[in-house]
Amino acid sequence: MSFETTATIASFGGKLLKLAHQAKTVPCQMKLNLYLPPTASASSPAPVLFYLAGLTCTGDNGAEKGFLQHKAAEKGIAVVYPDTSPRGLGIDGEDESYDFGSGAGFYVDATKEPYKGKYNMYSYITRELPETLFSHFKELDGSRVSITGHSMGGHGALTLFLKNPGMYKSVSAFAPISNPTNCQWGQKAFGGYFGDGDKGKWSEHDTCELLKGFKGDVDVLVDVGTGDNFYKQGQLRPEELEKVAKEAGKSVKVRYQDGYDHSYFFISTFAGDHVEHAAKYLLK
Repeated sequence: MSFETTATIASFGGKLLKLAHQAKTVPCQMKLNLYLPPTASASSPAPVLFYLAGLTCTGDNGAEKGFLQHKAAEKGIAVVYPDTSPRGLGIDGEDESYDFGSGAGFYVDATKEPYKGKYNMYSYITRELPETLFSHFKELDGSRVSITGHSMGGHGALTLFLKNPGMYKSVSAFAPISNPTNCQWGQKAFGGYFGDGDKGKWSEHDTCELLKGFKGDVDVLVDVGTGDNFYKQGQLRPEELEKVAKEAGKSVKVRYQDGYDHSYFFISTFAGDHVEHAAKYLLK
């Protein structure tokens, strides 16, 4: 189904489109933001960077506060900002907490009722959304796609990259939930979406577990703020990611940014670096 454009906003010489469409993998209307750089056209389509947002966020947060568009415009890269979960499904309890249900889809396909068949963010992000976008917007080059994300979205970016070799040209992450099977956020989400008895399914969506068995080379950029309270509380576990990467012989660069927190002030400060990281592979 085609997209409805609810707003068109000039941004760094290009345009930010606020879009909505009726999705199939998740049974509701999904909203998102799409940034088209000034060079994008049907005759010269732009490579694409997906930005996956974190807990409580929508497709608006990154577009309005992440400041990826400045460097994306300079490099000629389009940016897609999807939502973080289905909305308004009327599931009992889906709106009760910030870290599960609405705004907290964790980029997985739920296998436990009542979320099974409804919270399919993995299929939506990897299949339905790109297929629909690339068929509708000829300004986008679907053969050149990279992915990044923040917090829960960092978890999403890393796991989607590792689970789909060749789908994405590069990956990076801001303060990702690197080892969700061993932190409170991940355990709550995976227990709710997969059930406590299916720990094998949990491991299939854990960056540290996926990296252990990943075939081939990687070049991963991760930024984490040392002033991030969620880092201090053990929700992010970047040290575990570094340990696994070292043992597996994989190139994962974790930069600890002194004093930075978990907010969009942190993301916007280093957004240019992450667009540059993607550009190394998208513009080859």
